[in-house]
Amino acid sequence: MRHVIALDVGGTGMKAALVGADGALLHEARRPTGRERGPDAVVEAILGFAAELRAYGEERYGESALAAGVAVPGIVDAEHGIAVYAANLGWRDVPLRGLLGERLGGIPVALGHDVRTGGLAEGRIGAGRGADRFLFVPLGTGIAGAIGIGGAIEAGAHGYAGEIGHIVVRPGGPECGCGQHGCLETLASAGAVSRNWAAASGDPGADAADCAKAVESGDTGAVRVWQDAVDALADGLVTALTLLDPRTLIIGGGLAEAGETLFTPLRAAVEARVTFQKLPAIVPAALGDTAGCLGAGLLAWDLLTDQLNSEVTA
Repeated sequence: MRHVIALDVGGTGMKAALVGADGALLHEARRPTGRERGPDAVVEAILGFAAELRAYGEERYGESALAAGVAVPGIVDAEHGIAVYAANLGWRDVPLRGLLGERLGGIPVALGHDVRTGGLAEGRIGAGRGADRFLFVPLGTGIAGAIGIGGAIEAGAHGYAGEIGHIVVRPGGPECGCGQHGCLETLASAGAVSRNWAAASGDPGADAADCAKAVESGDTGAVRVWQDAVDALADGLVTALTLLDPRTLIIGGGLAEAGETLFTPLRAAVEARVTFQKLPAIVPAALGDTAGCLGAGLLAWDLLTDQLNSEVTA
């Protein structure tokens, strides 16, 4: 059974799979990153987990994985295989592709950014299937983005393409971790809604999911907090679609779990703001927390295809 290793590394946990040539998840597993032990321990945890998966594949299917794909957070130099920086993992300039290749017996390894890798999966086999141009926007603790063009993800000249969360939509607004004020993610992320609803409700433990439930029950304070976030999000999305003209706009992350409590007012807010622009389909992400792992598998299979094509043309 031909297969590849797929790894999706998060801030606290790792999801992994063996992925068949048809995209099927043949085997799935999870492990903690162990980030409390420091960045070197996280790297070793990744390498060890990948080695376990390789051994399992050899035992179960009688052959080694053909390649591996790994998605990591933070700043990623995919071309050179380097995990440049991740605040929540504490690492800097880790040559992860080379380390994994060495631990896995020399098989080819593809390294990708977590959001762009998840976007690859959503665009190719998830909510954006069949769309030649799409924008994937997960609304979590912050807001990121992935630009899909012709079945691939556009990384940009320096690897920063798609960072929609740092579009300034409210000049002079809340300070963002990037140093600007009024960035989209300070106003419309799940983290922002949680902070604002906790303050408005007087419950420090309240979060975005609680706010959504309060909106559904008709709480006027919750409706104000929610609509402020929707309006900011619509402003950011209209800027993005003006620049990118996507056919499909895929919204994922924790905030999207509110379903039509989010999508009904969001579609209306975006439609109210467009003038000459073509309105894209605005749809929820389909793959949930498996997107990163599935995308890592796609990276690995794509790498094998590229190598094969290079050999044919050489």
